[in-house]
Amino acid sequence: MTPVTAPGDDRGPGAVFRIFLRLGLTSFGGPVAHIAFFHDELVVRRRWLPERDYADLVALCQFLPGPASSQVGMALGLRRAGYAGALAAWAGFTLPSALALIALALGLAHSGGALAAGALAGLKVAAVAVVMQAVWAMARSLCPDSPRRLLMLVAATLAVTLSGVAGQLAALLVGAAAGLAGLATPSPPAHPAATATPGADTAGRTPGWRSGIAALVLFAALLVGLALLARVTGDPILVTLDLFYRAGALVFGGGHVVLPLLQAEVVPRGWLSADTFLAGYGAAQAVPGPLFTFAAFVGAALPAPLGGWVGGLLALVAIFTPAFLLAVGALPFWERLRTRPRAQAALAGVNAAVVGLLLAALVAMLHGGALSGLGDLALGMGALLALTAGRQSAWRVVLGCAVVGALTGPWMRTWAA
Repeated sequence: MTPVTAPGDDRGPGAVFRIFLRLGLTSFGGPVAHIAFFHDELVVRRRWLPERDYADLVALCQFLPGPASSQVGMALGLRRAGYAGALAAWAGFTLPSALALIALALGLAHSGGALAAGALAGLKVAAVAVVMQAVWAMARSLCPDSPRRLLMLVAATLAVTLSGVAGQLAALLVGAAAGLAGLATPSPPAHPAATATPGADTAGRTPGWRSGIAALVLFAALLVGLALLARVTGDPILVTLDLFYRAGALVFGGGHVVLPLLQAEVVPRGWLSADTFLAGYGAAQAVPGPLFTFAAFVGAALPAPLGGWVGGLLALVAIFTPAFLLAVGALPFWERLRTRPRAQAALAGVNAAVVGLLLAALVAMLHGGALSGLGDLALGMGALLALTAGRQSAWRVVLGCAVVGALTGPWMRTWAA
């Protein structure tokens, strides 16, 4: 039986930081895999919140601009330990990859060769296994009937057919419309516990509506104010802050969308060479945690007066600040809205669509060569069995796959050929 942490054992900001630091060190595979890692660690194992509440948070963060998985982490930390918990969750999940990318930008760290290539191949396989487990678990919970299973498949088809953020938004909107039309209306529970993951801690902290409005006002004020100050003064620090804040505030679709935007801003200005930018881009694919931490690489590689550790950390804070403000601003209204019957009906459809998005991401990972041969397939099956039958935590499986990939990388690549 999966061990369960007592509700009070991991409620403080320090405990939240330690949990998310471990996730930040081991969560490879992009935002969809991150959401799956959060699900395994915080919903299944620690039971911080019910399955439906988690799906609702994921649905909300899919609609917001910025890094969806980081916003889910911030919202989880906020529920668990207030504002300090949100910052602790962000710091723990983000700093490992950010520090590694800053070090790379400064020329302090570089790795390569067959050992590293094999480890990265193993990490990709682990990400596939984690997403498979999440799709299965969430489909059982959120798509229990034929209409919602059909909606899951429709959402997955839309996400595969319409690439990028257009497919994601189309899938979520179709899910909401189907729910409002009564095609995915959940059966009202006879008792509140009926909607909860067994043993889940249903209590959670959320900001009040005044705090939510203040966060949204500050978000808009910084978006407009930084742009005006940068244009009027021409100060390079303000120009840089405006660039990264605007990227975090206006980009839908996650890190893969923000990367070309940053390239269009910094390479033509001569701040970074195209080769340096592409080297950082490649490294960002290889580190755990959110892809938005690529901003730390760009900030560290900037010319004076920024650059270095100060520039990297400044760029990192600037690009993630909109995500924090939007999460704090949206949660109070979301918590009230999602308890209304029509909102619950829409959410039932959106939740089924979220599972469809996970399924589409899994298809994309497989089609993109995440499992490139019989060796990867065998490792992936072993990882999946460890997660399901063996009830092993995701981070242990990830580390195990990395070790196996590093030790057998050349052999696995030869077998794949």
